Amino acid sequence: MQTSKTARGQLSGSAQRSLIGATIGFFIGFGAVSLFGPTAQSFIKVMHLSPSQVGLLVAMPMLTGSLLRIPFGAWVDRNGGKLPFLMLLLASVVGIGGLYWMLLSLYPAHLSAAWYPMLLLFGALGGCGIATFSVGIGQVSYWTPRSQQGRALAFYAGFGNTSPGLVAIILPLIIAAGGLWVGYFVSLVIVLAGIGLYLVLGFDAPYFQLLRRGAAPAQARAAAQQQGQEMFPATSIVRTLVDSAASWRTWPLVALYFTSFGGFLALTAWLPMFWSSFYKAPHWVALGLTAGFSLFSSLIRVPGGGWSDRFGGEKVAFAAFAVLLVGAVLMTFSQAFALSVLGEAFVAVGMGVANAAVFKLVPHYVPDAVGGTAGWVGGLGALGGFVVPPLLGRIAQSMGPVGYARGYVVYIALAVLSLLLTALLYATRRGVAHASAALAVGAR
Repeated sequence: MQTSKTARGQLSGSAQRSLIGATIGFFIGFGAVSLFGPTAQSFIKVMHLSPSQVGLLVAMPMLTGSLLRIPFGAWVDRNGGKLPFLMLLLASVVGIGGLYWMLLSLYPAHLSAAWYPMLLLFGALGGCGIATFSVGIGQVSYWTPRSQQGRALAFYAGFGNTSPGLVAIILPLIIAAGGLWVGYFVSLVIVLAGIGLYLVLGFDAPYFQLLRRGAAPAQARAAAQQQGQEMFPATSIVRTLVDSAASWRTWPLVALYFTSFGGFLALTAWLPMFWSSFYKAPHWVALGLTAGFSLFSSLIRVPGGGWSDRFGGEKVAFAAFAVLLVGAVLMTFSQAFALSVLGEAFVAVGMGVANAAVFKLVPHYVPDAVGGTAGWVGGLGALGGFVVPPLLGRIAQSMGPVGYARGYVVYIALAVLSLLLTALLYATRRGVAHASAALAVGAR
């Protein structure tokens, strides 16, 4: 009893408060997806960059942000989420601050191609904030009861995911009003403010707080269970990565997230080109349709988490990928502007809801290595944002203008594969339920 009283007095924060803090932190970090996209033309003009250089520049923040999700997601299982979260956001501050310094001191007269490697370096550092996604997934999962995780994770990821769409709209307006360096200065201020809010709101789950205060693992676990914590981590970073990789269900989840979230990232980069090249849409129309896709897909993720809690992650994922398939078929074969817009809306709904459903399934299928699994799924799944656009580009190049539409056959194939994998997970769900019940009995 004394342990319980002591533990209760030592705890900071709450599940709801930490959910809000993690959402704010991820929102701030994820905005780096659009770190260069809206400003690429300015760099092309003064640095005379080639298309391949521009492609690498735009992709660099997403590359580091994706790959770092794996080790930092696993780190949550060792130390909780707050420390890795702050390290990633601080690295992002260094990157954005470096870009601001370069623009303030060199742009435009002295910013030559010789500075391109430095631009890549600061872009890579700026993208570290994107990796906060897998950290927040683990942090929120350990705080939240299993029955509420779909809703909580959807709130976290849904509202956090809105930042690239907002950045794509707001950053060009700021740059038009005050210049390129002002845009990055405002970005720097926003990230610093977000770090301050996260420091106040974001706390690790009870188990990790008690460990840092000197409690033995068994004592910390017992006290944390009395505070309502239901999930607990593996004993080391290596183990959580190995345990999650050893579970075969991790890899279908990676593939599903490759389609839903990696596909989402790919379309945020590809849609402006599609609308302007295939339908000759004006620049602001193409930008508006792209931003609308990004925001709609992100926000629909929030109710998608509630549906996953109510109906089950596999059933919701299957329905979502079916909707994605319909949208992909419309965009592939339609030559009517309104019908393609409708197809884009279907794709947005399918991807957003599927994103929520997939991460409802992560703690269900790999409950003892949530951080490691979130790292694999979030990191490798996000690489779809790099793999898919070149495929779309090759199809467009080989088929001419109609290839900009026909390229969406890639999404038809991914949607069909995802439906099959979701059905496989559902068919084997009974074995997971039995294993979870056995673990619960053993824990007693």
